[in-house]
Amino acid sequence: MQDIKKVTVKVPQAYLDFINQIFEIEKKANNLKEETSIQRNINKMKGIMEEEFFKGSSTIGLTYHNPLGEDYTDTRTDCEATISGTGVENLEIIEVIKPIIYYSYQESDKVMKVIVQPAVVIVQSKNS
Repeated sequence: MQDIKKVTVKVPQAYLDFINQIFEIEKKANNLKEETSIQRNINKMKGIMEEEFFKGSSTIGLTYHNPLGEDYTDTRTDCEATISGTGVENLEIIEVIKPIIYYSYQESDKVMKVIVQPAVVIVQSKNS
């Protein structure tokens, strides 16, 4: 049987705000024709966030995930959803307002991840 361990992590709100801004810039950059130069800067900021924020501690860092296009069910705990349309079956994430943010840390020889911010998403039935 697998042991389930409840872990509570408090990440400074400024870090979450910073990551949300990187995510917003990345979404906007994807709509530009000259996105490659902007994407390079975004990747550098993500690298700082993932590797430098907690340098010298047992923490690995913060990462985020964009769940756009993924299936959604009401049992999913990593997303807070608003349903668009009338269908509630066979739901898909059609828009991501905020990404899922993970806090990673080292425990023994394993890297553990904890959700510190669930995604805020809009979902719609694939049947619509």
